[in-house]
This record gives sequence, C-alpha cells and structure tokens, in this order.
Amino acid sequence: MTERLFQPYRLNSLITLQNKLLMAPLTRCMADDNLVPTEEMAKYYARRADSGLIISEATIIRPDGQGYPNTPGLFSPEQIDGWRKVTDAVHEKGGKIFAQLWHTGRVAHPHFYNGDVVLAPSAETVEGTVPRMRELTYITPTPATHEQIQRLVLDYAQAAANAIDAGFDGVEIHGANGYLIDQFLHYDSNKRTDQYGQSPENMSRFALEVVDAIAARIGNERTALRISPGAYFNMAPDARDTAVFDYLLPELEKRQLAYLHIGIFDDEMQFEHLGGRASDYVRTRYNQTLVGNGGFTASSGDTAIAENRFDLLAIGRPFIANPDYVAKVKSKQEPVPYNEDMLSTLY
Repeated sequence: MTERLFQPYRLNSLITLQNKLLMAPLTRCMADDNLVPTEEMAKYYARRADSGLIISEATIIRPDGQGYPNTPGLFSPEQIDGWRKVTDAVHEKGGKIFAQLWHTGRVAHPHFYNGDVVLAPSAETVEGTVPRMRELTYITPTPATHEQIQRLVLDYAQAAANAIDAGFDGVEIHGANGYLIDQFLHYDSNKRTDQYGQSPENMSRFALEVVDAIAARIGNERTALRISPGAYFNMAPDARDTAVFDYLLPELEKRQLAYLHIGIFDDEMQFEHLGGRASDYVRTRYNQTLVGNGGFTASSGDTAIAENRFDLLAIGRPFIANPDYVAKVKSKQEPVPYNEDMLSTLY
C-alpha cells in the first residue's frame, strides 16, 4: 500500500507539496572544478521533479566548508547562476526543490581551498581519510573563535539568501551526519567550556543561531533542518547527547520550521540512550512536520506514515537508480536496484 504517499501535503501557507515522497539529499560530486552546477545536474534533477520535494545534494556555504571533491557551492555568482538552471528545470516540470546548506566542519580538508586551518567546535580529530580521495588524511581542527562562529552564522544566512536568488523554494540546513552543526551538538566533538559548550543550552546555541539567522533572512516557512540525535557517522555516541536534543527539539518546535528531517542511513538503528530509533525519539518530542529517512521502501514508508511515526518520506539511493521512481511506485513497477557503479554517472 502506497496511497498515502500520493496525497498532497501542506507544509505551510506558502508551500504545498504534490505528494509525500521526497528525494533525499544525495552527494554526487559532479559539480565542475569551480563547484558550479552543470547542465547534466540540471537534467538529473529535472528528471526527478515528480517527487513532492527534491532536497538538493549538500551544498557548501563557503570555501572552507568543503570536505569532498566537486561538491557544489552557493557562495559565488557563477554557482548561483548554475543552480538557477537547475531550479528552472525542476520548476518547468512542476516540481519543488530545497537547497541543503552544508559546512563539513572537522571533516573539511585544506586541500580543497588552499588553506591550512579546518574550523570545528574543538580540536578533536576524526580518524581516517577523505572519501573518494583516500590520499588525504584528516587534520586536527582549530576551535572556532566567537568571532568566527558569528561569521559562520552570517555565511549560512547569506547562502540561504543566495539559494532564494537561485530559485530554490527553500533551504534545508544540514545539521546532521557528523558535520559542523552536528559537531556542536555532541559531546564527542564538542569539548568547549564557553557559551557554546558543556550544557545542553550552550551546545544547542550555534544550531539555533543558524536557524534564526536564516529564518530572519528568508522566512521560517522556507527554512528546514536535518538532525542526527543518534551519533553514528564520524562521531562516537555519548549518553549525555540525549539531554542536548531534549533541550533543542522544543526550541525548534517554537520556530515553526517548514519541516525537521531525521539524518540517518538506516532508521532501524537502535540507540540505547534514545530508547530505540532516532525517528521515534524525535517524534515523541516534536509535533510538527517530520521527515523520515533511512532504508525505507515506498511501502514501508507509507506504513510508517500511517502509524504516525513521521509525516513525509525521503527516499535516497532508489532515486539514483530510478529517475522515474515516483512513476514506478504509482504503477507498482519494481524499481531498478541501486549499485555503486551508478555513482559514476548522472542519469
């Protein structure tokens, strides 16, 4: 059963989605060498415009946020123009698209921006190497000063304004999956003793400052956020993290966002300190629009919506393998299975 997925969904007075089946953000590393979206990217997104909402691949807010090769940006005029071709192509097909705004924090690498410093909450190094460029080893990050933190907040807000200039319908702030904002929210990566560390209120401060700055710039109706209450990627779990999200979630609910999105690769993952699945933990503490994600099929996602576990379903890898995924679900055709060879091409 997938009928619920094809009902329209009203996010707010400004935005109504044609269905509840969203295209999840999918890092493809296919921008050009200036991090400008290409014509192929425009065609790729346009082919998926029958989803209720496309969430773009993670898009860096400024040069020192880059941690993967050829990930697009939203900080130069050329990048804004490139994204405009993407959003125009999606809108011409009747779709809607949000930009996912990204700074990778301690998993950035100076190789990409000819620098020597990686900014993060604390000098806590991630072990390992850069995906797709295994010759690059992560370096010890430099704790951001208060001035640098406020500059980051302003740069997030500017990237959101750039996204609207580029024709996006809104933005999703990437506050999940072990990247910069998420690094402030977890004890494994945040060892600060100032107003951005130690307590749930302080550790939530940066995330809320970014949300508030973006909402003030483009409107709360066009502002969404992705979070990962359960640390699982480039991050070690800590039972104290629960108190951070116990504080953060009611604060987010006050802000009337477009939606909140669970950042998880597999929603069946169990987190002892959260009492089970991350999505169930959030649902009990956040009563507005929630997007589920992580290993669902259309059928299992429809069931989860029926059970009120979340309101909208984001699908990832099946959209890589099936540009016509929505049509296939509607007609009950079997989707083409995803495999990693598909990452080398946009189709």
